[in-house]
Amino acid sequence: MSNNKKSPYKSINTPICDFLDSYTAAGTIRLHMPGHKGKGDAESSDITEIYGADSLYEANGIIAESEKNAGEIFGAHTFYSCEGSSLSIRAMLRLICIYAYEKNEKPTVLAARNVHKSFISAVALQNIDVNWIVPNSQENYLTCKLNSQDVINHFSSLEKLPTALYLTSPDYLGNVTDIKGIAEVCHKYGVLLIVDNAHGAYLKFLDKSIHPIDLGADMCADSAHKTLNALTGAGYLHVSKHAPEIFSQKAKDALALFGSTSPSYLILQSLDKLNPYLKEEYQSNLSAFCDKLHTIKSALESSGYVFLGDEPLKFTIDAKKYGYYGIELAQILRKENIETEFADKDYLTAMFTPQISDEELEKVKNVLMSIPQKEPIIDLSPHFHLPKVAMPVYEAYRKPSEAVALREAIGRTVAETNEGCPPAVPIIVAGEIIDENAVKTLEYYGKSEISVIK
Repeated sequence: MSNNKKSPYKSINTPICDFLDSYTAAGTIRLHMPGHKGKGDAESSDITEIYGADSLYEANGIIAESEKNAGEIFGAHTFYSCEGSSLSIRAMLRLICIYAYEKNEKPTVLAARNVHKSFISAVALQNIDVNWIVPNSQENYLTCKLNSQDVINHFSSLEKLPTALYLTSPDYLGNVTDIKGIAEVCHKYGVLLIVDNAHGAYLKFLDKSIHPIDLGADMCADSAHKTLNALTGAGYLHVSKHAPEIFSQKAKDALALFGSTSPSYLILQSLDKLNPYLKEEYQSNLSAFCDKLHTIKSALESSGYVFLGDEPLKFTIDAKKYGYYGIELAQILRKENIETEFADKDYLTAMFTPQISDEELEKVKNVLMSIPQKEPIIDLSPHFHLPKVAMPVYEAYRKPSEAVALREAIGRTVAETNEGCPPAVPIIVAGEIIDENAVKTLEYYGKSEISVIK
């Protein structure tokens, strides 16, 4: 939905697209940024905050109008991000700080451990105290599927409740947490619920919505490029209409604190153009596509594949149970010109959207079906282990650091959290003490050195 053609939809307007079309057609001599002056294939819509184009963080014109359209679709106060969910996550945590400071409290967040590294940078920048919550059944580092009883048990054990509970759902492997049940618990205890829903913007448009805002979350971050068809970097910050009013009042300020002063109008245009598609056609397309995926998944399961997760648009294969490492399956698919989202020793993750044709779906199924099943690989991945904490995340980031070999790091304190993306989920976090379990886990995932405090 990112090209500059006339939208076929009529139910909702596209003010950003209309402005860019009009401005381009006028042939204006551009004595403003950017330097390409609109001369090129996509460059004609790549502008800056000129007269009439509005300004993302002070929006009161076409951007505000487009955001209002998006908010009506999602049932929330919705704000655009041109820097993906990472910016929205930092903004959500800024709003949690503002809320706590209004109550003369230090902001504290209880978080499920499988956070994206943008969460870590946000708490480091804002001096937020973080505690971790994991279920009793926690097995790996990418999943932290809590239920409402887990949260009740944890809240009941605390002398002081946190300002907010932070969840990542869906997670990278496609597990969806019981947001509705947990939201009810949070509201009962007076704790805010915020959700990293980067992989789940489309959940709003299932036959029955399981989008976090509809299930009771106070705020959530969505990526519009991961599962919807906007340009990379397009994202949303959604604030529930039932959340504290200060969140929607201060949302733009929070986004501006961390966001670039040069947001991309190509990304804004793609978000704007997405609105009528979401309103008119997407839900029916998504429903039909999910049915096709379910049929393919059932066929693959009948052939011996084992899947993790319950997210409809994601296939996560437990590769070892089929006799392969996930990386091996990815290489086989790559030779057939099929590239997946993520692979490691344990898993292969593929992300689908209705933009994938029936022919492409059939090819994916046939290639997977053609891979012969082998004896399961008995090579257990490291069991989840929560290290001891030496100091808060924000304090560790302020200390001088050095890189050392893993085996030399045992007993030292982690200085920086720097996990690659994907999946960008930390094994050990800044401020934690490196022990034998952490070293074995890092070695399993191919790490050889780590940044520690001098």
